[in-house]
Parts: sequence; C-alpha cells; structure tokens
Amino acid sequence: MKPAVSRLVTPIVTSPARRDLMRRLRALQRGLLRKTPTVHYFHQADDPYSHLVVQLLTPLKARYGVAIRPWLVSSPDDSAAPERERLNTYGLRDAPRVAKEYGLEFPIDAVRPSPAALEAAQSALAAAMIGSDFAVLAKAIGDSLWSGRTAKSGPPIGTATVDGALKEGKAERRRLGHYLGAMLYFEGEWYWGVDRLNHLEERLRDMGLDSTPNAPALAAYRDMSLAPPPPGSPVEIEIWFSFRSPYSWIAFPRVRRLARHYGARLRLRYILPMVMRGLPVPPVKTMYITLDTKREADRVGLPYGTIVDPVGPGAERCLAVLHHAVGLGRGEDFSELGMKAAFADGIDLASDTGLFGVARAAGLTDDQTRAALADESWREAAEDNRQALFDAGLWGAPTYRVNGGPAHWGQDRLWALEQDIRRAMGG
Repeated sequence: MKPAVSRLVTPIVTSPARRDLMRRLRALQRGLLRKTPTVHYFHQADDPYSHLVVQLLTPLKARYGVAIRPWLVSSPDDSAAPERERLNTYGLRDAPRVAKEYGLEFPIDAVRPSPAALEAAQSALAAAMIGSDFAVLAKAIGDSLWSGRTAKSGPPIGTATVDGALKEGKAERRRLGHYLGAMLYFEGEWYWGVDRLNHLEERLRDMGLDSTPNAPALAAYRDMSLAPPPPGSPVEIEIWFSFRSPYSWIAFPRVRRLARHYGARLRLRYILPMVMRGLPVPPVKTMYITLDTKREADRVGLPYGTIVDPVGPGAERCLAVLHHAVGLGRGEDFSELGMKAAFADGIDLASDTGLFGVARAAGLTDDQTRAALADESWREAAEDNRQALFDAGLWGAPTYRVNGGPAHWGQDRLWALEQDIRRAMGG
C-alpha cells in the first residue's frame, strides 16, 4: 500500500469510532433476533494457552451471563506458526508462569503430548462438546494430557466424528477470520488467551452484563509495577525488536522506562522483520495484529493507528542508521522515534524526508545519517542479533531477557520481565 493511501486507510481501520459503531450494530442485530450474547471459544488440545483459557470459561459464563460455544481445532497452519518447534518449546516454559500469575494451573514439568495421547484427548474433547459441561471436562482432559496421562473419554466416539469436529472448528475459525487456538470471539472481535480476556471483560462490563461489577476482573490486565528498586547490582536487559513490529513499538518505550527505573543497561538487539527473513505473515494475521495492537496501545497510553509499513527499504535504512546511532549514544532515541513514526505518525521511513527527520529528532546530524546509510556493516550486526535470538529459543519481536536468563516474547510479558529484574537484583 502506498504511503499516502496508508495514511488515509489505517486510521479508519483502527478507529475506535468505527469499532464502537460495529459493536452497536452487532448488539442491535442480536437484540432483534433475541439471542443470548454468545462467546465462541476455539480449543486446541495440544496448545498450553488453550488449557489456561478453558479454566476461565465457567467463571466467565457465570459472571457475565453469556453463552459459551466451544469449537475444537487443530494446530495452526505453518504460515501462522512459522517456527512451530520453538513456539511449542516456549509455550511449555511460558504457560506455567502465566498460570501462576493468574491463579490458574499448568504443570511446570509438562512435555509435548505424544500423537496417541493427543488423539485420545481430541476424541474425549469431541465427546465433551455434545453435553453442556465442556469447560469442566476439557479442564480434566487437559490435566491428564499435560501430566502425561491418557485422557479418559466418555462414550465411544468414532474417528470420523473427531475429524468432523476438527474440520468444522477450523472452517468456522477461518470464516470468522482467525488462525490460532485459545481464541475467544465475540460479535466481530477476537481475544487471544488469558492475556486478552481483560478486553473482553471490559466490553461485557460496558454492556451492563457484569453481575459483580465491583469485584476484581477474572483476568485483570498485567503491567509493570515500578515498585521501589531493591538494593543490588544493576542488570542488563537485552531487547530484540523490529522496526516493522507494532508490538515492538508498544514494548520499547516501556522497556526503556523499566531500564531507567531500575538503573539497568539496555542492550539493543535490532533484527530484520520476519517477512524479510523468509517467515510468512498471512493477511488475516496482519489484520488481527493491527487491531489487537490498537487496543493494547490504548491500554498503555501510546499513540497508534496512522501507519506506513516500513517493510523493505524503510526497515533496512532504519537499521543502517540505528547501527551508527548506537555508537553515538542515540540508539534508544532513534529506535523509539522510528517506530513511533511508522505506527503512530504515518511517516514514510523509506523516504529521505521521513528518515532524516526522525534522525534529526533523535539527535543525529544529516552527515551522520548519510554516513550510516553508506555503511552496510549493519547487516552483520542484525544477523548476529537474529542468531542470538534463535539461540535464546525464540524467533520474533519483541523479545527480552535479563542477564542472559530465560527470554520472554511479546509486549504483554513486561510484568515477567520486571519480576526477573527484581529477582536478579536480589529483590
């Protein structure tokens, strides 16, 4: 999309006014048909995050009076999960920590289920969908699966029925516009895992459906606490980010704030965008990310929505300038201003006007910017950073870790990053 067109279209796509209008239209349609508000839930048996979500379905139904329509789905296509093995490994490490944070259950010693165990679990889940206790049964089935036990199913159910349930779930998920498991869908909008349940709860509460509005949310938003720093030695935070990653934009200013608050050294690990590293990003994924980033940005008070995608020359030119800016002590400023330019200000970073303007705002002279653009050594640095990211077990941006410890992926893990900082400092 050309920059001029993107500046016109993306604010409309991400507009809260547009979102609110669509919500009102969906509510009107439901009211005319006299339907109960229904949340569609897509459960993937071998997805740790699905096991976390299913534990909140019964409380969600009881508190907000919604109906829950479960669907059974299999793993996403390769285009939606391009680094499947790394994703699977990371999920087993991340899920127990998320479970602890939200008061849920997931075994810390879980391993990937065998094909036979997965087949048994899917059969049991397909049978559970027939009754009204899917959430309870799915929790029990998941407990068995992730603990290495064979799931106990109810009445015998044929392979064709299981395959039919998986096929039906995948088709419905595609029709509604998504690709992952652990997804909740309500009247035109998607919510992933317990991390995004706060947005769905807020929406249901605004609709007047919260039966206990003064009680804490089931899955309240988790963010940095910025409590007084504990005494201890300063730490190093590594952050991997991409100028094309909207989640990097949401994470970067806040990680800088964490670093300043705790007196930490921030090491910038800049990488090329996934699509420029041969990892596909299908259009349905791009659309979901765009809308999801908007609400996450609004949640933390960052501007977002007038977008000019810097993929290609824009990203490469930014990395060339950043490579020099780091040595000049202007790396953090240039990184933050560059991502803000792409995702909030609608500035074309592939143009000299856009790039030089951002560089000046970051404290670089035009001569320094021109010298950076003439130097190709940034490519080696970006490749070294990419390899270090893979060595850390991850593949995408934003990723961060403390003192070379376990890495976290996603702008919704800053609470975990802060816990690691405090622990490393002796807090």
